[in-house]
Amino acid sequence: MDSYKNTIRELLSYAKIHINGDAPYEPKIHHPQFFKRVLREGSLGLGEAYMDGWWDCDALDEFFHRLLKANLDKKVKGNFKLIWQAIKAKFINLQSKQHSKNVIVQHYNVGNELYQKMLDRNMMYSCGYWEETYDLEEAQENKLELICQKLKLTPGMKVLDIGCGWGGFAAYASSRYHVEVLGITLSEEQATLARERCEGLPVKIRLMDYRDVDGMFDRIVSIGMMEHVGTRNHKKYMEVVNKHLKDDGITLLHTIGNNESYQTTDPWINKYIFPNSLIPSAAQLTKAMEGFLLIEDWHSFGLHYDRTLMAWLKRFETSWSQFKDQYDERFYRMWKYYLSSCAGSFRARKNQLWQIVMVKETFKGDYMAIRNLERKPTA
Repeated sequence: MDSYKNTIRELLSYAKIHINGDAPYEPKIHHPQFFKRVLREGSLGLGEAYMDGWWDCDALDEFFHRLLKANLDKKVKGNFKLIWQAIKAKFINLQSKQHSKNVIVQHYNVGNELYQKMLDRNMMYSCGYWEETYDLEEAQENKLELICQKLKLTPGMKVLDIGCGWGGFAAYASSRYHVEVLGITLSEEQATLARERCEGLPVKIRLMDYRDVDGMFDRIVSIGMMEHVGTRNHKKYMEVVNKHLKDDGITLLHTIGNNESYQTTDPWINKYIFPNSLIPSAAQLTKAMEGFLLIEDWHSFGLHYDRTLMAWLKRFETSWSQFKDQYDERFYRMWKYYLSSCAGSFRARKNQLWQIVMVKETFKGDYMAIRNLERKPTA
């Protein structure tokens, strides 16, 4: 057992983290089998051990920031579960129509009330834009306004929202810019709430896979959905957008980005949070665009996601007492681990957040990129 502990101690030393140390980012170990479990099962074992109460940490987000910044993931190799994930990704289309609904059932259908307490009033489950604000509500409205301005919306346009969530963008764009929006999602709970929130607006919400879309649109947007498309389907996604985007149309992709190209996701995230998900790299996305779409703008602001995740975590913990009877303690620890580890990942710049504006070859005129918001008065 000492050999396992010594190995973990040596690895953590690269990140200047001490076992049972006094700093808030240093882990407190409660179970003697912790070290063996982590070395045998890697990130999956580390996450499950936390869910089981085998260890604690006062500042999980900073623990992961330091851990990832030290590139410890490059020092531990040979995990059989990770190899199996790679085999599955190579030979099985994990984001096919048959498999793509798995992530919806497990994650987005855990209950609308939980998300309503954790998210902003627009229920945007994606990175906010923290320009000149320290408030989550303003950051998410900034993001919506930024997207609308980048899409250069004008009244009467028809907009397709791929992966519309709870209808936050559809409601905002239709009410502020007087456009018609078709929002599509695979989550029944999302669709139900989205229809309620968009009642009376020129918005339609449909349960539909993006590969089944029909019709032509002036604008196409996807906010936080590309992570579930999968590298085997990136080109298909671009093909679908190209097919349904009008010749002079604009499309925007808001997605988490990876610094390197992978075929697999983190085993713990894959099992407990986003099954069959895959964060795309710049190389994977640009390769998929070839022959279909042209890049007009690529905006990167990944550090904004760190702040967004920490704001979600604060709201989740503040409202947890209201959900104790609905979810157990293991779910609480799972959710806290998820939000904290992701925040640490963005803080360490292991993941990025990209907004990519694309057009077809038939697009006319110059596209002017936008970073600073031009405030539009409420209609």
